Amino acid sequence: MLQRIQTLFLILAMLVSAGLIFVFPLWFSGKVIVTAMDTLSTSDLLIKPIGILFIISAILSFTAIFQYKNRKFQMTLVRLNILINFLLLGLIVYHVQNLSGETLVSEKGIGSFLPIIVIFLLVFANRFIKKDEDLVKSVDRLR
Repeated sequence: MLQRIQTLFLILAMLVSAGLIFVFPLWFSGKVIVTAMDTLSTSDLLIKPIGILFIISAILSFTAIFQYKNRKFQMTLVRLNILINFLLLGLIVYHVQNLSGETLVSEKGIGSFLPIIVIFLLVFANRFIKKDEDLVKSVDRLR
């Protein structure tokens, strides 16, 4: 059901998780710009999950869109997605804080804040899914 507001929030969360990871850099290390898709090709085990978690987040948002008939499962998917984005945010912050800044100054990119945007979008989507569930329960009580 594309006319529901939570679907719009889930689509935006999916687009941020899947689309903007190609555009915005996570961090700059000297003259090297690192995006989330660049993290998939590294051999570091702390950096590789960043790109994978962005993709999982986009897949969960996409799956939650089509679970509109089963709102409880939809809320569970959104909550799981929120947890994944908190984990993603923690990994990014941990790595950005441990960047070596020997001779070249390392900088944080705007892509480091993408999980925060996704978390806010998912919280709003979950709030409206809960409103729909409460509305259906109240109508069932009247029957």
